[in-house]
Amino acid sequence: MDTPEPVRIFLIRHARPMVSKKGFFSAAAARQYISDYDAAQVEEFVLAHEAIPYKNIAKVHCSPLIRSQLTAKAIFGHDIKLIIDPNFREFERRIFSLPFIQLPIRLWLLGARLLWFLGFNSRGIETFKQARQRAKLAAKQLATEATRESVAVLVAHGLLNYFILKELKRLGWQQTIKEGSGFVSVNVVEYPRL
Repeated sequence: MDTPEPVRIFLIRHARPMVSKKGFFSAAAARQYISDYDAAQVEEFVLAHEAIPYKNIAKVHCSPLIRSQLTAKAIFGHDIKLIIDPNFREFERRIFSLPFIQLPIRLWLLGARLLWFLGFNSRGIETFKQARQRAKLAAKQLATEATRESVAVLVAHGLLNYFILKELKRLGWQQTIKEGSGFVSVNVVEYPRL
């Protein structure tokens, strides 16, 4: 007797947005960078991942942000049904005010994220605790979809995907493909079919 195929969830990070990181940024310019990043087109890429059952994918879950939608269409074609859900949005970022200071954008983003993790930079946005709770709900949503359809695909964001993956593992899913969180990385978890 053949063992039934396991149910699978594919977590894919969006492609690299086309926005320049060069130079030094004031706080205002760093805030504009985040707006530009969230609205940017993505670089062209080719993803022909042997683990993805392209022909069996009818719909893809993704973030409301354009970079995840463009990435999903580039991977699965323009006829794919996109399930755009705010539960799959990026973990929010807030640039803090430091007048007269110019820094590389990486330092602004790193500082903003670090302070947010510590609970000091979430005024007016979702807290880290709230974001982790949303990732847990998103993981359960994908697990339900995969159990019903045999496969679920999410094209979203590196940090969100990381916390979804962490929750799925806690729920007993086994990671079979581990590619980290780089642009267009693919991480896969499986659960045995009963």
